[in-house]
Amino acid sequence: MTEKTWTGRLPTVKSKADLVYESLRSAIAEGKLRPGAKVNMDELARDYGVSKIPVREAVKRLESEGLLASKVHAGVTVAEVDLTEMRGVFLAREAIEGLIAGLVAEQPGNSVIPNLEEIQKAMREALDEGAIDRLPELNTSFHRALASATGYRILDELTEQLLMTIRRYRLVAPIDTMNWRAVVEEHDTIIAALRAGDAAAATEAARAHTAAQARHEVES
Repeated sequence: MTEKTWTGRLPTVKSKADLVYESLRSAIAEGKLRPGAKVNMDELARDYGVSKIPVREAVKRLESEGLLASKVHAGVTVAEVDLTEMRGVFLAREAIEGLIAGLVAEQPGNSVIPNLEEIQKAMREALDEGAIDRLPELNTSFHRALASATGYRILDELTEQLLMTIRRYRLVAPIDTMNWRAVVEEHDTIIAALRAGDAAAATEAARAHTAAQARHEVES
């Protein structure tokens, strides 16, 4: 038996299931589909102009990510996020964010810093204008940029998953303006450590940032 060499190219066009998945995931992240909301697959198929098959595939994928839940007699709903889960999320984030910041601080040049500073500027402008609704996405962009700068895809994926859970939780338990200002100040401390190339300080700043948010949001 000889080893077969695979030379076929992957398709560049997204499948209908991929498009439905991305649309539903975006709706969940943005709060258009809130925790506990029912998801009617027949209606989705009609709205998207597709058969039920790609909708079912997209729903199964979102269920595997914990974003949708299927129960007998209750159908499919957007998964709820409770305090117990959130405590675990913040514990995981504290470890991962610290690792990410430390890795980025060790990089020569820290080319991600201008991007982070631009995001910080936009967050301050949103605060000054009272546009609190813009802050969740900007905050996500800040942490995405840091994770991406490590060069490790797994850290990108873990960051994305954890941030998604936090954003969904904040839909039902939003943080106030004072806490958003604390978030921006904590980001500044992380950037300062990155600029100094101090991995230990960057790790500590990132962990302290996440721990502070956990105390504000999930401590009983």
